Amino acid sequence: MSPDLDLTVSATAARTPLRAALDLDGRLFEAAAAWHWPGAERILPRLSHGANHGVLWFATAAAMAAVRTPRARRAAARGVASLALASLTINTLGKRSVRRARPVLDPVPLVRRLRRQPITTSFPSGHAASATAFATGVALESPAWGAAVAPVAFSVAMSRVYTGVHFPSDVLAGAALGAGAAFLVRRLVPTRSQVTRPARPRAEVPALPEGAGLVMVANRASGTAERVRALHDALPEAEIVECAPEEIGDELRKAAARARVLGVCGGDGTVNAAALTALRHGLPLAVLPGGTLNHFAYDLGVEDERRLARAVRHGEAVRVDAGRFVAGRTQGLFLNTLSLGVYPELVRARSTWSHVIGGWPAGVLGALRVLRADRHPLEVELGGERRPLWLLFVGNGVYHRMGLVPGRRTDLADGLLDVRVVHGNRRPALRLFAAALAGPLTRSPVHAAVQVNRLRLTGVAPGTPLAYDGEVTAVSGEVTLEKLPEALTVYRPLDTAT
Repeated sequence: MSPDLDLTVSATAARTPLRAALDLDGRLFEAAAAWHWPGAERILPRLSHGANHGVLWFATAAAMAAVRTPRARRAAARGVASLALASLTINTLGKRSVRRARPVLDPVPLVRRLRRQPITTSFPSGHAASATAFATGVALESPAWGAAVAPVAFSVAMSRVYTGVHFPSDVLAGAALGAGAAFLVRRLVPTRSQVTRPARPRAEVPALPEGAGLVMVANRASGTAERVRALHDALPEAEIVECAPEEIGDELRKAAARARVLGVCGGDGTVNAAALTALRHGLPLAVLPGGTLNHFAYDLGVEDERRLARAVRHGEAVRVDAGRFVAGRTQGLFLNTLSLGVYPELVRARSTWSHVIGGWPAGVLGALRVLRADRHPLEVELGGERRPLWLLFVGNGVYHRMGLVPGRRTDLADGLLDVRVVHGNRRPALRLFAAALAGPLTRSPVHAAVQVNRLRLTGVAPGTPLAYDGEVTAVSGEVTLEKLPEALTVYRPLDTAT
């Protein structure tokens, strides 16, 4: 046999498996075109059209977010992030790598065909990738929501073969790419179920099967009515006191005088006031998130009334740390964070606008106003040296970066203050942005981070604003920050998966 003949035979052998796969793909396409799917003529083409440019999935994510449960919002956000990554990969690599022609529409009945045929190449299916990425991302965060979304995602993927715009292999490849995108997003930003919380000794607290002895003070301004009603349904003998923000302090003190367990429903500022009252009266605290951010409750592992009710019924609780600041006659607790510098000004600006345009838009507006203003850095004496600072951040517990996102606490009783400093110069926006990119545990000319259990600042100018748990006060002179280890007993389900 001649060398030329050997090459021809080898090339033919190499092409045979690919040709066989393409032939099978074509036969499956023709079989799908010939198969009558009852009722599909009306549904699948419309579903396929509705998924153009991800419109169907963005609408689904908006509907999930409107449910206003943290898990649903996280699932929606993860689904959208997975979809975005899959779409980016398809449009930059997938469509350009394999320039496969679309199927010939002759076998497909006219009633099934799309009014506007796609003009891009066929392999892989972008619709299948987006549908699978969204459904998989949602399911990784919330299996229940994933089960609800999966049939729709499957129908969208199948509609691409049904309407004749893709071969079956295009859809399978797109689905595989979409699932891969969702798992990659999970690797970059782990789900709550992946976070391992350290084991803590169980605190001894009363078990209240019907809620008798629990007095729950709810901040009416936080929009808590629906949640406290649901809690009362779960714990019918609990006492619920709804009040205006200016009445919170008095109502908490009255509740502490007659309660076995002090409850609170509201944002971080309201929870801060309740924690101070609970410490003074030696009472365990039951926290139901009801504000905009709810950092403490979510880091604790209590996201809704069902989980709190279960912990109260079974007497499940843990001890957590609190932070304390003392500045002359001014003192207070912080359960989440404390800061000096530009952040207290941002909190004030956000508070001014939040009741008009909402919390998140007000935060963005406040940040823009603060960073654009002409100002000088804060001057304090830290570690025996006077330093200019744009920001001094102190967390009650160490905040860990979770993939690419800023992070959260996994341990509320680690005995540490998480101290981060952004050094001052004439460009606050650039410095703060660089510090955010650098991460929480770096040392650089821009940013420094240490973990201590006590911190002392001196030389603080009179009237310097200090923000703690969303509240702002003025301090001057010497400011001492210290940790109160395991000072507060809080109800929390022993199983903290959310």
